Amino acid sequence: MVTDPIADYLTRIRNAQMANHRIVEIPASNLKKRITEILYDKGYILKYKFEDDSKQGLIKIALKYDPSTKLPAIQSLERISRPGLRSYAKPEEFKRVSNGLGIAIVSTSKGVMTDKEAKAQNVGGEVLCSIF
Repeated sequence: MVTDPIADYLTRIRNAQMANHRIVEIPASNLKKRITEILYDKGYILKYKFEDDSKQGLIKIALKYDPSTKLPAIQSLERISRPGLRSYAKPEEFKRVSNGLGIAIVSTSKGVMTDKEAKAQNVGGEVLCSIF
């Protein structure tokens, strides 16, 4: 049993990139599916596919690399709020990730979204992770 599924999700992506894998498979949940959609919309991953099996399902993510340098598109994945220390922020308290080049993923009362979307909608929430 995994005590922190979001940290497990980020670690699987990080490890797959360090090993130069093209595809990573992750056990699915609704929160992980939404984070995957955000990563795709912001251009951090190539493709994703949600597969149903007899249990909870699977997320297959095609990782994105720079063709000339072979470096991954995601330079840093960092878990902010964790089970032992939750991190909440109001819209005006969101910190910029890598001088505005990265994103923070926030779980709000209106759903999971990026920090910029949450600020535009003037909602705060739990800061799950930062990516750049």
